[in-house]
Amino acid sequence: MLTMIAAAAENNALGKDNDLVWHLPDDFKRFKRLTSGHYIIMGRKTFESFPKLLPNRTHVIITRKKDYQPEGTIVVHSLEEAIKVSKLDEQPFIIGGGEIYKMGMEVANKIELTRVHGEFDADTHFPEINTNEWELIKEQFHEKDEKHDHSFTYLTYERK
Repeated sequence: MLTMIAAAAENNALGKDNDLVWHLPDDFKRFKRLTSGHYIIMGRKTFESFPKLLPNRTHVIITRKKDYQPEGTIVVHSLEEAIKVSKLDEQPFIIGGGEIYKMGMEVANKIELTRVHGEFDADTHFPEINTNEWELIKEQFHEKDEKHDHSFTYLTYERK
């Protein structure tokens, strides 16, 4: 079971200048809960946006750079290679960025998407979800509140 996990706006915006364009503490908690103990597959720029390694996760980084090897990570050069090294985990997660999500859309079994209500200026976007290929199986709305500047909905899709 290969799962893509992302937070994307209604215009599929993911981020700008290698950073998120919103702050949603409950979404961070959900991301941590779902990915803890698992392999997380990401592109180099996504990895470099983290201040440090995310605890209790195995970091698999996809990069074209042949001499790139941050301590405590597994470096590969293709999504296929990333999936292969993640075989020990029954539930690896693709966590971004935009190009990795595009490749993942072809091979993932599940999408855990936080749909942030609003449209944002971004330089990175989540791919369109083709509803002929994906079925929405769960959704949970979260209202805007004192900790969250935007309302959002957790959406779970499974490949048909």
